[in-house]
Amino acid sequence: MRLRVRRVVWGVVAAAALASQAPAQADPSLDHVLTQMDIAAKDFHSLQAAFVWDQRTVAPVEDEDISKGTIYFQRDSKQVKMSADITTVNGESAPKTVLFADGEVNMYTPKTDQVTRYKTGKHQGEVEGFLLLGFGGRGHDLSNSYDVKYLEEEKVDGVNTAKLELVPKSDKARNQFPRILLWIDPERGISIQQQLFQPDGNYRLAKYSKIVINQKLPDGVFKLKTTPKTTTLAPQG
Repeated sequence: MRLRVRRVVWGVVAAAALASQAPAQADPSLDHVLTQMDIAAKDFHSLQAAFVWDQRTVAPVEDEDISKGTIYFQRDSKQVKMSADITTVNGESAPKTVLFADGEVNMYTPKTDQVTRYKTGKHQGEVEGFLLLGFGGRGHDLSNSYDVKYLEEEKVDGVNTAKLELVPKSDKARNQFPRILLWIDPERGISIQQQLFQPDGNYRLAKYSKIVINQKLPDGVFKLKTTPKTTTLAPQG
């Protein structure tokens, strides 16, 4: 159970950073994509999308968790907020809400009426940067943390995307995710698919659809719908 909780949390806020150095200058295809991301980032303040998160475990035993729901982002001059409402896991009703705001990650499970809380502390900047990866973050800023490579043009759900490979520059980040793939829609400058690989070969494939940018978000999406009897756990580490 604890492993599944951590999977959900890291599926949203795995602390890492990304990008490239020389390729951004040498490859006109890559530079075009990063420039489109820069343009989108300039006016970005909110996003809503449906998601499918496919968490694949290949070792030590094969396993798969497919979560579906709706995700919300909001960015202003002060902070980044993210809320993911998970509705089903592996086709069964399993409501959960994961909320990142004010330097904390909170996961609320209505069935147990319990909140699991993680403080980001000194890693808050890294977490915010990761949350905006492909969703309102500047493309050329990726090179501050990653080596970025343009792989190919690939159609995803009918959309012509630019497939980028990102390798973290820091050892700490590579120990979390040695390789990340992004499928960027150049027309909107945002990511519609992401794949994050772990050192053991396990990975998470995230797909986003029904994307609405810079429109008013539903009221209350950044508040947990807890009850007076809700209990809170705060795991250490």
